[in-house]
Amino acid sequence: MLNSVAPGRYAHVVGWGSAVPERVLTNAEIESFVETNDAWIRERTGICERRIASPDDDTVSLGTRAARRALACADILPNQVDLIITATSTPARFFPATANLIQDRLGATRAGAFDLLAACTGFIYGLGLAAAQIRTGAINTAVVIGTETLSRIVDWQDRNTCILFGDGAGAFVLTASEVPGGVLDVVLHSDGSGGDLLTCHTGMRSFWLEEEASRDAIHMSGREVFRFASRVMVTATEEVLERCGLEPEDVSLVVPHQANIRIIEAAARGLKLPMEQFAVNIERYGNTSTASIPLAFEEAMQAERVHSNDYVVLVGFGAGLTWGAAVIQWAARPTRAIQLRAILQESWYILARVRSLFLRFLRFIGALIFRKSDTER
Repeated sequence: MLNSVAPGRYAHVVGWGSAVPERVLTNAEIESFVETNDAWIRERTGICERRIASPDDDTVSLGTRAARRALACADILPNQVDLIITATSTPARFFPATANLIQDRLGATRAGAFDLLAACTGFIYGLGLAAAQIRTGAINTAVVIGTETLSRIVDWQDRNTCILFGDGAGAFVLTASEVPGGVLDVVLHSDGSGGDLLTCHTGMRSFWLEEEASRDAIHMSGREVFRFASRVMVTATEEVLERCGLEPEDVSLVVPHQANIRIIEAAARGLKLPMEQFAVNIERYGNTSTASIPLAFEEAMQAERVHSNDYVVLVGFGAGLTWGAAVIQWAARPTRAIQLRAILQESWYILARVRSLFLRFLRFIGALIFRKSDTER
């Protein structure tokens, strides 16, 4: 995907951040409203708990918090961002795009913004698009966000799906650099003939409201998805490594989509890699779709599992059917004094809110004037 690039331009991940709701929903709580039990959920999925968004939280607010933390990590102000790509299966609205609303809250006034729908593979799709834009010279800085409130499209009476999903967000900041490395290559695939295996019709529902199950919820053919995922996690990783001239043993860390611990274990066996080389946090968050890879990556960074010149693979699959993988050659980050910039960033977000309110006020006044002049005519 990244073959046509400008000479000497590389796309490096320089910031990362995540956000999750405070509300923790345990397996024991799920036992109280659907026929299942903690031991069965742990054995079949590896999940112990997941996060559930409150009525005051949504895909926009979670994505905004993750993006702010990623920008703080990168020591970059929002006005330096050229592009915001938000991958989500649960947009707050059909339109405007979630990315547009996040762009406004960040005050990223120079940035273009759009949403991307590729289900759980969406973050890798967004990463590939952003890296390609940077390496061709079209832009210099991008924010890629995966953000979900899956609890609002889950049928909480379907024990096969309600145990799996949780809410959360994660984000990367990418910038152009002359230093070799960064996002080396990305492979993306789709097979729409399997679209019925994992699907959701339109409509948003809430965990917090006692509503009857409807067709507007996630439906999944579990066994078929398991077989598909176990295969493509391996093939996508092998393909992207081959394109980079690497072998699985060259990889320091694999960050897989966190859908099911047994799928991750199957991928490890297929690649002949130990589970210790995989970043896994599914036990605490469940399947957060587009957010799962950046969430797991941030925890790996906090645990200092990635070092200079390491090769890192991100790999995922999802509804569509979609699947893909990316290889990142990690670069050392310069040490920066960021305390002053952190204060400046917080001030920036306050000003961004004031700016947004002021523009809304001007539009309101403009509408009143237009209405009055129209009436007088």
